[in-house]
Amino acid sequence: MTPEPSAAGAAPPDDLVQPFQIEQPSLRGRLVRLGAVVDEVLSRHDYPEPVARMLGETLVLAAALAKALKYDGVFTLQTNGDGPITLMVADVTSAGEVRGYAQYDGERLAAVSAAPGDGASAGSVPRLLGAGFLGLTVDQGADTDRYQGVVELSGQSLADCAHQYFRQSEQVEAAIKLAVGRVPAASGGAAWRAGALMIQRLPPKPGEGLLSDAAEDDWRRALILMGGSTTEELLDPDLAPDVLLYRLFHEDGVRVYRQRPLKVGCRCSRARVVHLLEAMPRAEVEDMKVDGKIIVTCEFCNTSFTFDEAELAAVYGS
Repeated sequence: MTPEPSAAGAAPPDDLVQPFQIEQPSLRGRLVRLGAVVDEVLSRHDYPEPVARMLGETLVLAAALAKALKYDGVFTLQTNGDGPITLMVADVTSAGEVRGYAQYDGERLAAVSAAPGDGASAGSVPRLLGAGFLGLTVDQGADTDRYQGVVELSGQSLADCAHQYFRQSEQVEAAIKLAVGRVPAASGGAAWRAGALMIQRLPPKPGEGLLSDAAEDDWRRALILMGGSTTEELLDPDLAPDVLLYRLFHEDGVRVYRQRPLKVGCRCSRARVVHLLEAMPRAEVEDMKVDGKIIVTCEFCNTSFTFDEAELAAVYGS
């Protein structure tokens, strides 16, 4: 069964995860397309270009990995390193809400950007993130144990780091391709877009023994076909997901399943900030005042919550 092309004249769907299966029992995958979602997240902060691109990769990779799991809660992908970009966080809820932010050292980033290097290494993991780790966490609430997997940052890209995680932690073979860039926006200027293509080979079922030579050939062929996808295709807002998958895998047959929409969503609120302030000593909060006010800014969505003297007195009941 092959996917039907999108209706003529209709705008291709965007901000979604498209699950699919190559017509071999053990090969499945996901195509992620981010348009307004990644543009909004990145545009809320004045990130330098290298930071925005790396955070864009983190967001689209998180979406691809999250939708490979069955969970009811929050999936978080986080990097910590000793390079100019010290921290990146992206999370995806089971309802499809996406958010993310990055922390970086501006002076070190400028020094690295000015240092000699070819185009391929300029945005690499070793250069921007340095040594550290990539962590994956699934939090399904207080009544459920958190799942966490950690792997060292290794390779030139975040996709390389994810490959290493699957090799070490999941015993599942996977291949991932990521793309992030700016494309012309309908309203003028340019907008951020991101795309990810991921395929997995499921392990043999109990009692099936080792995978056959034919299964090995199917996997290698799927990798070759996946490698034929281009950055331009993954970022093209006019190329529908089903059309791209048909273009890549039609010779082997590809089956698509129900798309899963994604949207920007932040869980910050004034009530959460009040709860945070209540847990802090009053004297410590007083030292944080600027012009007689406390201003707390969400690192994810950049929303600020302001508390004056009367509002702080209400928080502490005095």
